[in-house]
Formats: sequence, structure tokens, C-alpha cells
Amino acid sequence: MSALHTITAPNVKRIAHTLAAVSVGLLASLAATAALAQAYPAKPIKLINNFPPGGPSDFLARTVGEYITASSKQPVITDNRAGAGGNLGAEVVAKSAADGYTILFGIDTTLTVNPHLYATLPFKPDDLEPVIIMASSGLLLGVHPGTGFKSLKELIAAAPKKPLSFSSGGSGSPGHLAVALFNEATGGNVQHVPYKGNTPAVTAVLSGEVEGGVLATPGMLPHVKAGKITPLAVTSRQRARGAPDVPTVGELGVNDLQLEVLYAAWVPKGTPRPVVQYLQKAIAEALNRPQVQSQFSTLEMFYDGATGADAAKRLADSSARYARVIKKTGMKVD
Repeated sequence: MSALHTITAPNVKRIAHTLAAVSVGLLASLAATAALAQAYPAKPIKLINNFPPGGPSDFLARTVGEYITASSKQPVITDNRAGAGGNLGAEVVAKSAADGYTILFGIDTTLTVNPHLYATLPFKPDDLEPVIIMASSGLLLGVHPGTGFKSLKELIAAAPKKPLSFSSGGSGSPGHLAVALFNEATGGNVQHVPYKGNTPAVTAVLSGEVEGGVLATPGMLPHVKAGKITPLAVTSRQRARGAPDVPTVGELGVNDLQLEVLYAAWVPKGTPRPVVQYLQKAIAEALNRPQVQSQFSTLEMFYDGATGADAAKRLADSSARYARVIKKTGMKVD
């Protein structure tokens, strides 16, 4: 009886008071979360694009910014902070308050390649968390017609035996990674020749200065259509809309050559969940409008939409893959 009395007498009051306090605290937390979700955004938002104006990530930032401005009545400013492979812009966001008012718009390589490529970074990658993977785009593997290659199979057969060089938009760029992945997957010995940007890299293929390149699809397509570059494959999961007859590397049975540039948005780690959810929803709505999807087609981009754990895992998997290739090849920045 004494044990039962211990449970049911003054202790029951203490338990009741504790439960009441916990309930009040939980309700207050839920109320605060709901209020935060309703209040955000309550002041101007800054979108940091860590690449120059005019590129795909800049297009995404300005498109999303216009939509959030119209729907929330709060100004959204796109601030281009290019430099050091995207590190400068990433630093700005990583060191900002975790309140959803400073957001990074860029490509995955800032967090999947740069940590393995640079001796030091001005920010900690773990200080950023993905909001959403907005879109992806592949590269086009093309060669100068003078090489005589008509298919990826022919190139793979010749690569271990014939001296070949491929251009890219710079050391550590997606094109550089693609060349390294090609050599690893095929046993080839293709020499990588870096240029300062995608346009001069394409020009090098056109002139025959290099035999080919794995470069951004939009920059290659006009020359493919003009017959000045022979397309062998695209590295994306989907065929290019502007070159529907060009197979994907997956269709050709060379999955190890699949490579996509992922366009994503990040916020400082610790940003309140309701704010992240608001941004996920707003960004998805902004990019799924018909007029925006039409521009996606022109830019050879594909809407993605991965969020949360799915987005984080895909970025982590890409980081692990690139770390292995960078270490194996001794890849360095210019």
C-alpha cells in the first residue's frame, strides 16, 4: 500500500504539474513556429549568386526572386559574388545569420568539388544546408569532324592508343572532371587542356586545336547543328531537347560517364524549418510555371525538385565521387 500511496499521493500532483508545463511549452513552441512561418519574409531577402551575371544560376536566382517579391510583397535582391570557383559567394552565406534572409544560389561543385580541390576554403561546407536542388544540366561530348569519330564506341576504342586532347572551361570545372572520369572508365589517356571559360573551350574544338571536349550543351549545340562539331553523347540522364538524336552515356552502357551539374539553393545551417519549407515551396512554384519551363528548355536544363535528406544524400554522393577522382588524378586549380 505504501508504494501505491507514493505513486498516488503528492507525487501525482508533481507529475501533473510537469505534464502541464511540458504541454504549455510544446504549445508555445508550435505557436512560435506557426508565427514564424506566417511572418517570413518580413524584410528584404538577399540571393547570393556565386557566379557572374547572365549564367544559369543567375537566371534561377532572378526568376525565384521575382516570384517571391510578387507573392510576399518583400523585395528580393540578387547579389552576384563571383570568384574562386564560387567560394566567395558561399562564404558570404555560410557566415550570415541563419534566418532565411541570405540564400546561396549556385551549382553543386562549390560544395562537391571545391573542398577537395582547394587547400583551404574561406568557409566550412557543413555550415550550409541544401534547401532544394532546383535543376540539372548535362554536358555534350563532341569532337572535331576531322577526327573521324562517329560514335562514342569508336572514341573509347581509340583513346588508349591514340594521342587525344579535350578542352574544358578550366581546371576543376565539370568538363575537367568529365575528362578524368572518361579516362578512368575507359582506360584512355586523353589530355586535358584548360581554357578560361566554356566559350574559348568550344572555340578550341571548332578550330581543331583540341580533338574534342565535354562541355556545356547549350554552347555546343549551334555548332553541332552547323556540322562543325560531331556529337557522340550527352552526360545527362535525359537526351538534350535540342539534339534528341544524340544518345545519353547511360543508353550507350557507359554509366560511369554520367555527370550532371546540379543547380541548388542553400541556407546557413540552423535556419528554422518553417523558413526552409517556405523557400522549398516558393522555389518549386516559381520554377514550375510554364514560361519558366520554356526557358529551361532553351537552356537545356531539367527541373529537379529534390529536398531534405534526398538532396543532401545526392550532394554527398557526388562529393565522394569527385573526391576519389581528384585525389587519383592530382587535379589542382589554376
